[in-house]
Amino acid sequence: MSAEFFPGAPANGAVPNGAAPAANAANAEQALPASVPASVRGAMDLGAQAQAPAAPAEQGAARTWRVDVETNEDFQKYVNESGRGAVIFALYAPHSPASLQMLEATERLVNSAEGSMLLAAVDIVKLPEAAQVFGVTGVPAGIAVLGGRPAPIYTGTISPEELTQVLGQVLQLAAQYQLPGGFEPINPEAEKPLPPLHAAAIAALDAGDYAGARESYRKAIAENPGDKDAKIGLAQVGLLERVSTMNAAEVRAAAANNPNDIQAAFNVADLDLTGGHVENAYTRLLRLFSTVDADSKAQVRERLVELFSIVGDDDPRTKAARGQLTMLLF
Repeated sequence: MSAEFFPGAPANGAVPNGAAPAANAANAEQALPASVPASVRGAMDLGAQAQAPAAPAEQGAARTWRVDVETNEDFQKYVNESGRGAVIFALYAPHSPASLQMLEATERLVNSAEGSMLLAAVDIVKLPEAAQVFGVTGVPAGIAVLGGRPAPIYTGTISPEELTQVLGQVLQLAAQYQLPGGFEPINPEAEKPLPPLHAAAIAALDAGDYAGARESYRKAIAENPGDKDAKIGLAQVGLLERVSTMNAAEVRAAAANNPNDIQAAFNVADLDLTGGHVENAYTRLLRLFSTVDADSKAQVRERLVELFSIVGDDDPRTKAARGQLTMLLF
């Protein structure tokens, strides 16, 4: 990577893609604060956008405008993209919880702008050259790039309110200098194809071949014992296979007639989970855990942990249920 800031940025004052002149972009760099101000007047209300419910057509859609910058070529590509609109480079390190939190907060706000800007996430452990180019000595750090010109927007942890304000100002400046964005959402699946064994497992599931899907995921785990996605996939296969032969009415009647029957409770919890009633599934098994004898608690706990992995450890419902289980354990 060149020692200059951005070797791809035009030297003659022209900004790529017919955007505003580089003089405007340079003004944008000067106008952006070197450190986050306590208040930025007139900033767009990104916070309200981030908290607003999705439109009906997009309910459940996991749209994102985050890209992961892993190579020098990636870095230059997304610098060049700043000729269309603001690109926010968020520098982080996996061992830094604060930088991961800032990355998550930045991603949420960038996504709320729905294409007006793009988030370029940079793991400085994998790509230390990016930190050197930006002159960054620690993480978290955020740099806005407009028309190929960088300006720091945060160094260290800042509050969500400050982040909302400064990103709002970036959007205002981008509009002022005719860099409106219009970025398409990123499709992570399209960018990163499934590994062959994962793809084989999905194909087997689509064909109703649970044994084949299970075998593919087990092979993936044998090849890479740290393959978390394969372990989750294996748990999902087990869930789908269990509910595939259930009669919902009979299962629920059996549980109602035998509240302390462990298998009956497991069956209803499986039905609830596949039907999207996550809290109901967790509540049923937590209640069961508190009533069964000591020998059965391990069995119930094991099933709960399996369901936690399927729903996701970061899901707030999982976090709440895991906390309740911890209290019951002690």
